[in-house]
Amino acid sequence: MAERTSRSGKKVVQAESAPAPATTAKERAAIKAEADKRVSEGDGWKASDAAKGSATTKRVIAFILWGLAIILEGVAIWYLLTQVRGTNVDGEPNTGFIPSDYLFWVLIGLLVVLGVLVVIGSQLWKAANHADPASRQEKVKFFVQNQLGALIPIIAFVPIIIVILLNKNLDSRTKGFAGAVGAVVLVAAVLLGIDFNPASQEENTEGVIAEEIANEGQVDEYTAIVEELTGADSVAWTPAGKVYHLCTDVSAVNMDSAANEIRTGTVADAHADGKEGLTLQVDQEMEQCGLTDPDNLGDIEAEIESLRDQYELENAG
Repeated sequence: MAERTSRSGKKVVQAESAPAPATTAKERAAIKAEADKRVSEGDGWKASDAAKGSATTKRVIAFILWGLAIILEGVAIWYLLTQVRGTNVDGEPNTGFIPSDYLFWVLIGLLVVLGVLVVIGSQLWKAANHADPASRQEKVKFFVQNQLGALIPIIAFVPIIIVILLNKNLDSRTKGFAGAVGAVVLVAAVLLGIDFNPASQEENTEGVIAEEIANEGQVDEYTAIVEELTGADSVAWTPAGKVYHLCTDVSAVNMDSAANEIRTGTVADAHADGKEGLTLQVDQEMEQCGLTDPDNLGDIEAEIESLRDQYELENAG
């Protein structure tokens, strides 16, 4: 892309040309294909640094909770396989056996605690995946990342349930109730851990493309306005801004910014880059661009306000 410098020293970059809008009955398929292409080329939707940081924190906490659950499961299995059979870990006879009622409630309580730890971890994991999703094009990673919250309960419950049911030193009442509770908690944890509608980079990119197409509904109107004001279909904007402006000399695009970049292109290019519409500061920018106000400037400003209001109404919520 060609580059030059604005009066404030910012880099001025010619934006990529906007793709032609899809108009066929296969529009959804075309959007999906375009989203897949953008993600595979590294140009798709990306989580913000803040979202990635929050997702990382949630995943770390989820792993800690899952780790605690699996450690508790291991301790419980060790206890059931050693202490309950009447010998301690060194194989020596126990002087006293834990009452069955006490053991019954301990097992029930343990299974419930395991379930709470696993489910909280799964919910945090799902929230992290929606904030910072994987690509659906990496099928194995996508499945494991999104359904790990349903796989962990199997690891945390199936072994201890098997040990409970097969342990010859537990009475039938303890086996039956503890096994049933474990099975119920397992099923509940798995169902709560399944992500039935996993997010993906491609899905979020489809949303961006759909918004671009929605914005294209106002491109013709804005193009006519810009051409009437400036004599050409050319506007300027910044990567972080929500609107575009009449030229690269206006103060709005020359303020300090992280990207330190001004992009230029057609109105269609600006909308394709995610901009909502033309600035409302037209009177000020006409002067800063060295342009002469048309006699109907008031009507033009009212039309811009109407288009902006229509956009906000259509994209509310």
